[in-house]
Order: sequence, then C-alpha cells, then structure tokens
Amino acid sequence: MPSKATVDAFVALVESGDYVGAIEQFYAADASTRENNGAPRVGRDNLMAIERHVMAAHKQIDARKLAPVVIDAETVAIVWRFDFTTLQDTMRTLEEVAWQKWRGEQLIEERFFYDPQQMLTERPVAQEVAAVS
Repeated sequence: MPSKATVDAFVALVESGDYVGAIEQFYAADASTRENNGAPRVGRDNLMAIERHVMAAHKQIDARKLAPVVIDAETVAIVWRFDFTTLQDTMRTLEEVAWQKWRGEQLIEERFFYDPQQMLTERPVAQEVAAVS
C-alpha cells in the first residue's frame, strides 16, 4: 500500500509537468498501463519512451487533479484533466480516471478510463487566452 505522502508526491510531479520523471520515480520496472480496453503497455522503460513520444508531439501538456485522490489499500484512483497544446496551436482537453494498483511504494498497473471523443475536439489556443482575460 502506498503512503499518502508517496501518492501526493506522484501527483505533484505530474502536475509539475514532469511526466517522464513521474514514471521513472514511481513506476515499478515491470509496470503496465492501458487505455480503456486497449492492450497493456509493459515495462517502465517502454512507458517512458511512449511518454516522451507524446510530449514531443505537443508544445505543452498541462495536468491537474480534479478531485481528492482515493487510496484504498493498494488501489489508488485519481481524476485528471490534461490540456494538450498541439504543434499547430490548437488545444485538446482530456478528463480521465486513472485506476492504479500499487505494490508498496511503486505503481505496478494503471488503467485510464476516458471518453476518446474528447480528443477529437480541438479549439484554437487564442480562445483559451481570451477566456482567461
């Protein structure tokens, strides 16, 4: 079971934008992830390579936790919002639930549940700037 301090540190690293560092620091060497009902991706090094690829395809990715984290023994649930700024200066938003299984202080399995239709909606970044003003 992970400690609350460990999970809080994981969340803080993700929210800081250090996605590869979060994988490197908190995922077990044999960790796996999967998106909805997709096939698992296995191995921390592989997961880090995939994350680097996603990051290279975007100008910026911002993450924030939308609700309190739930920790129940070795299971952790986190509700996230990710804002992806594309290389073409459009933005996509993804809200998802990350359902995690931990072994001690290391994440060993993670499954992301989300509506893939979210990623089909793009809007100009300028709209985001105007909305904040």
